[in-house]
Amino acid sequence: MTDKYHFACVDCHAEFPGDQVIYLCPVCGAANQPGFPPRGVLKTFYPYQKIRDMRPLSGLFDWLQGERFLPLLPLRTMELWPRLHVGNTPLYRVDNLLHDQADCDGAIDFKLFLKDDSQNPTFSFKDRASALVSAWARENGIRTLITASTGNAGSSLAGICASQGQHSVIVVPAAAPLAKLTQILMYGALLVPVKGTYDDAFDLSVEITGRYGWYNRNTAYNPLTIEGKKTVAFELFKQLGCQVPDRIFIPVGDGVIYSALCKGFEDLLKLGITDSMPVAVAVQSEGSSNLIANLGRPFVPVASKTIADSISVDVPRCFHMTANYISEYHGETIAVSDGEILAASLQVARSAGIFGEPAAAAAYAGLAKYRRMGMIPAGSSNVVLLTGSGLKDLKAVQSSISMPQPVGTDPGAVDDFLTKQKHNYS
Repeated sequence: MTDKYHFACVDCHAEFPGDQVIYLCPVCGAANQPGFPPRGVLKTFYPYQKIRDMRPLSGLFDWLQGERFLPLLPLRTMELWPRLHVGNTPLYRVDNLLHDQADCDGAIDFKLFLKDDSQNPTFSFKDRASALVSAWARENGIRTLITASTGNAGSSLAGICASQGQHSVIVVPAAAPLAKLTQILMYGALLVPVKGTYDDAFDLSVEITGRYGWYNRNTAYNPLTIEGKKTVAFELFKQLGCQVPDRIFIPVGDGVIYSALCKGFEDLLKLGITDSMPVAVAVQSEGSSNLIANLGRPFVPVASKTIADSISVDVPRCFHMTANYISEYHGETIAVSDGEILAASLQVARSAGIFGEPAAAAAYAGLAKYRRMGMIPAGSSNVVLLTGSGLKDLKAVQSSISMPQPVGTDPGAVDDFLTKQKHNYS
């Protein structure tokens, strides 16, 4: 094993060196069957005691920040990190956001924060994973990377690779939103549309990886995707004044963002920087709830159908690690309807000025549903992860808005228009 980090299988716990290209545990992965979540996903471990010994505990987190958290990342140096501004996205306190929720009465008696990861370079949370995978590839002389995606991971990898002088191959379901496909092509990636689902694209990308030897960024399949995404936990801890929030609402498809957030706080726990974990709430669309619906039972997938394409997954690739985290740290789950997701998208846009794509709005829909059910304790601190921009999928929200007809250029026409619109801006 290297001194820097190593991998361990979440199923059989076999360990593997960190300085090699490895995806799933070769033993557990060999027994995987189509249509079931893969076994053999790898978790990354660091020499936590050695890191603790580097600085007094009182200054350890400040030192890690100064090192850009390099001791907790699977890299030798930060010199090959993408020059694009990945991470350090804003956290907004928006306690008043729920005041206009029609089916809830009374004042808001808890703290509410929105973490806006649509501010990443390609406008999604996925840049965190792509940045780390790209930097690792550069450290190891790899120039061509491939991923399967419903759009966000693909546009993320394409954009990051473009900034790094690397080649990218993106395998997507042909029905992915046009805006995301346009992004991928604008970044110069090789786009491979597939006549099938995300799961079909995922399996095909793995076959292509074996055929051509390209480096695969697939979520969970590549353990570095979890390590890249966990950086959001470090940022939240810092932005909340070195405090752990009570609850974090996370949109869930494959489960990687959920596992990554838990992994980040777990790293801080192992270092003694924190003494608690947040309650992580896995929010899925009712039309694609194959992760939370199969917890604690034999896996039976249901074909996904949801407006939230970024979390539309039949076979969650990080199912077993996510299930472990939910069990170990008392995580919670909730499913929301597409109607609730669209309502959440409108509410966040109109009350907080953040236009999130449906998958991002799902996390807020989960919090809103918790509030309606009386499940948010007074005085608690709650974070919603907004993981992607609404500009990536304009078609999804068209049913929620009405485009007005053009008006004439005379003031009287505007008067009539305002009357019809029932707006009073006086």
